[in-house]
Amino acid sequence: MAELTLDKIAHSYMANPGGDQDYALKMIDNTWKDGGAYALLGPSGCGKTTLLNIISGLLTPSKGRVLFDGKDVTGLPPEKRNIAQVFQFPVLYDTMSVYDNLAFPLKNRGFNETDIDTRVREVAGILDLTDSLNKKAANLSADAKQKISLGRGLVRSDVAAILFDEPLTVIDPHLKWQLRCKLKQVHEQLKLTLIYVTHDQVEALTFADKVIVMVEGRIVQIGSPQELFENPRHKFVGYFIGSPGMNFLPCTLNGDRAMVDEVAIELDPETAALGKQASGKLELGIRPLYLDVNAQEVEGGILTRVKTVEDQGNYKIVTVILGSSHTLRARLPEGKPSPTEKAWIRFPKDWIRLFSDEILLT
Repeated sequence: MAELTLDKIAHSYMANPGGDQDYALKMIDNTWKDGGAYALLGPSGCGKTTLLNIISGLLTPSKGRVLFDGKDVTGLPPEKRNIAQVFQFPVLYDTMSVYDNLAFPLKNRGFNETDIDTRVREVAGILDLTDSLNKKAANLSADAKQKISLGRGLVRSDVAAILFDEPLTVIDPHLKWQLRCKLKQVHEQLKLTLIYVTHDQVEALTFADKVIVMVEGRIVQIGSPQELFENPRHKFVGYFIGSPGMNFLPCTLNGDRAMVDEVAIELDPETAALGKQASGKLELGIRPLYLDVNAQEVEGGILTRVKTVEDQGNYKIVTVILGSSHTLRARLPEGKPSPTEKAWIRFPKDWIRLFSDEILLT
């Protein structure tokens, strides 16, 4: 296991890149702790896999250095970096038994038979593969094959890090949940450094201690799932995390009130003070979960027009129009009356966030 440092990393696939627009990765400079469980989260094309391939050694960055425990490994090939990588599709030997597939990385490194047997059986137990150890890999289900692929990464206790490149994409949704839980359990038991690439926020938030959110080749926030949800540092994080994502309303300030068209929304004094110091374009952000939706007029409620009500089972998503044309989504708890044509919305001050030029004011 190792502490991973990305020292001013940038990468372009062009021979002679010019400005930022020519770089797939744009100046990444941070350190990830030994033994942490990290998820690289972002939409397709944001640079997640490029960054993972730089960490693994499949790519050499155009700029900057990669360090494991302070040692510069930027020029080393993958086999010299002491990492394991698990890909989207299972990588295994179909004609071998499950046992031999799990043992293969250890045999290649000259481990003795006793140590190999101990480690293989330990990992098989963690992944619920013990009953399949003598079976040929070719005869197993897709999720079992991916478990073997995961096991081939986990079986080496001496690795600096294990890198996962969307390993559950081809797995059935119910089995995805089981494997995510299993990975979480593996991390808690073995304390390995795990880096998991995904575009699925559910996978990232349920797996990782720290989620690294990327967009357009940049890291815009690193934080716990709770930090990303409650205090997104960038508008993209607010929009991308959550289902539905955070509401954003363009606004101006009038004293301690945010003005959305002619609608006044009360702010707490601290939030208002932050807004008064900002010079960029202001937007009010609030999660659908925290909006208070009422079918009847209530004190402090703002009148809106109901556009749709979507039943999600144990809650409803109410979409309303605020002011002249601003769309707002709110989560209505089970058992609370659904509005029809009109709804009165209350904005709890504690959950209002102000953004200036898409950056959270703090």
